[in-house]
Amino acid sequence: MLIKSLDLDNFRNYERLHMEFSPGTTILYGENAQGKTNILEAVSLAFSARSHRNAKDREMIRKDAEEAHIKLIAEKNRTEYRIDLHLKRGGHRGIAVNSVPLRRSADYLGTLKCVIFSPEDLQLVKEGPQERRRFIDAELCQLDRIYLNALIRYKKALEQRNQLLKDVSFEPSLMDTLDIWEEQLVSSGKEIIKRRKDFIEELSGITAPVHEKISGGKEHLKLLYEPDVAVEDFQNELFLNRGRDLKNKTTSVGPHRDDMAFDLDGMDARIYGSQGQQRTSALSIKLAEIELVKKKSGEYPVLLLDDVMSELDAGRQNDLLKSITGVQTLISCTGMEDFLSHGFQADEVYRIKNGTAAPYERE
Repeated sequence: MLIKSLDLDNFRNYERLHMEFSPGTTILYGENAQGKTNILEAVSLAFSARSHRNAKDREMIRKDAEEAHIKLIAEKNRTEYRIDLHLKRGGHRGIAVNSVPLRRSADYLGTLKCVIFSPEDLQLVKEGPQERRRFIDAELCQLDRIYLNALIRYKKALEQRNQLLKDVSFEPSLMDTLDIWEEQLVSSGKEIIKRRKDFIEELSGITAPVHEKISGGKEHLKLLYEPDVAVEDFQNELFLNRGRDLKNKTTSVGPHRDDMAFDLDGMDARIYGSQGQQRTSALSIKLAEIELVKKKSGEYPVLLLDDVMSELDAGRQNDLLKSITGVQTLISCTGMEDFLSHGFQADEVYRIKNGTAAPYERE
């Protein structure tokens, strides 16, 4: 999996940008707020149809422009793909793959794969369940099309049921339609629960040796799936909680309340782990994510490192840099010292300044 080139028009602070990438490592160097992360965001958006900053389309369009355009050329198994993405301030985005317009982003998700690692990911263990569900969904959606479709159906059914729970107090006759949406909620929810369980078990098996190596054999990490409800109990629990849901006007049971636990030698790292242990666990998971994509797809994903190095100590920096051999990597950073001190050799270095990218000349 390789990115060959990227073109931006009116995206974030870029009026126009053209960049070409080597198969190895490219460093995007510059001060804060110059546009480094915007480049990685554009790549992530073209690959996964979502911003890793959870930004809305209108927020990514350059000020005073009505639309933005991302064109990315990538190669997979010696086949070239051109992704064209139009973001519109006043309407739905447009997307085309190899000049063929697509009705929805989900139609091409998983074709190209990337793993993005940002400072926020280091908080994966510490933050709440929502962030961990977002991580699980983002990874599974690019690896498993059945999961992606089940998640789309589940979210739609959940939205409809929640709306009905609000409306039924004004129109009691709507109560009859609850069964319809609950049936869809249960059928898609069961698929989600099953596939999340398998995914976390597989990811845990890859994460364990990675974490053991990073911790020098001192710690052993196991990922555990914590479903809100068991597959076989979902339908019954939904029915039993209907009264409470009608009162609170929201769905209280289902995989939208799942979580993932981090067992560190019998200790729940979410609660009792030190900041260092939590960060090491998060780093182990991201490194394992790269290997899992390789295992599933046969190719390494593109790796995007968004200003992560400054958040890691020297030992974890070394572990991360050693792991990216053979993986096309785009790294944003504010200081070249992080890499020079490790003797790290980049294939290309660009200086990013005021929405421009130029080859970086070392002094």
